[in-house]
Amino acid sequence: MSNILYHTKFLDLKSTPSKSGNQWVYAHRPNAKDVVVILPTTKDEVLFLIEERPPIQAENIGKYTIGTAAGLVGDERLGESVEEALATELLEETGLVAKNIEIKSKKVASSAGCVSETCTIAIAHIENKTEIKKPVDDGGIIVDRVWVKKSNIHTWLAEKEAEGFVLTAQVLAALFYLEK
Repeated sequence: MSNILYHTKFLDLKSTPSKSGNQWVYAHRPNAKDVVVILPTTKDEVLFLIEERPPIQAENIGKYTIGTAAGLVGDERLGESVEEALATELLEETGLVAKNIEIKSKKVASSAGCVSETCTIAIAHIENKTEIKKPVDDGGIIVDRVWVKKSNIHTWLAEKEAEGFVLTAQVLAALFYLEK
């Protein structure tokens, strides 16, 4: 049984007893049932990545993060399925529509010691790189969108790290599943 220590619309701070009897404190999203993580790719093996997220800056950890299109399932659309969220978040954050979206893994813990959320990792197969609609910036959170050749991804990520960017676990997980 967990106790809510602090509640906001999008994030709760909760505690639960551990096996040793101590209280374990973690974050929980009260209004979402999952997180979708989408790596768009084209048949000529170009990947679409996003530079984003202010918490990294707020704590002076890095310039921005390198991530993928992503979003909460059911936070704004009650009853939303994972599949619906994948298509919606892809369109919202990239302006793109996929020929098909392939779910690679479900229930991936983003940081199991700190948060209760899990992610569904998917690859979006894009045929047309033309934006269908203007992508959102999520209130300034998304600062840039880039296409990177798959053959250059490791070098590009190393260069971004050297520039002070932080790689998200989600982008690394998506790249792992892209290789399979």
